[in-house]
This record gives sequence, C-alpha cells and structure tokens, in this order.
Amino acid sequence: MANYRIFKTNEFDSDFQKLEKPEKERVLKFLAQLSEKGGSVGKPLSGLPFFREKKFEGNRLYYLVYENFCVVLAVAISDKKAQQATINAILAKLAHYQLFVMEALKEKGVI
Repeated sequence: MANYRIFKTNEFDSDFQKLEKPEKERVLKFLAQLSEKGGSVGKPLSGLPFFREKKFEGNRLYYLVYENFCVVLAVAISDKKAQQATINAILAKLAHYQLFVMEALKEKGVI
C-alpha cells in the first residue's frame, strides 16, 4: 500500500495552533497514521466515504481522502458544539478543496 500525502488547509493550521500541546501531539500521531492507512481510519460522514472524522479528547479532526491520488486533506478541527456547523461548511466547499488538492499536486509535479 502506498503512503498517502498529507495536505492541510489554512483553517486546519489555525485550528491546530489553538490546541494544547498534548492534543497537538495526538493530532500529529493521527496524521502519521493517516499517511500510512488513508481512508481506512476514522468514521465516514454525511454518507460520503471520502469525508471522515476522527475523535480525540473532545474534539474532532475532519479530513477528505482522495484515494485516486493517495492524498489526505486535513480540513478542520472542532469541538462537539461546532460539529454540525463545521461539517456543513466543509460540505459547501468540497469543490474548493478538490481544486486545492489538484493545485498542490501540480506544484509538487505529481500531476
């Protein structure tokens, strides 16, 4: 199985910076796990197998898996209170995220 490339949105980076050190370490371990296993990790959301979440310490990490490119896009982190609003915002921007991944792959010379 090929390793997955991990890309992160600016929103994810901003959310990540707000976390405490132990939570940041947990997220980094989880991103390493995603790099190895891709879409076989976490829980699918909204009936979309490529849109997934992983719970940790009261928070949720949201990510999109692009199997055809072996890419995982870390999109956002939220708490339970903001869960539905975060999911809705991600669903509204799926096309934007796909373009983001395509541009990142072009920059790296992959496609």
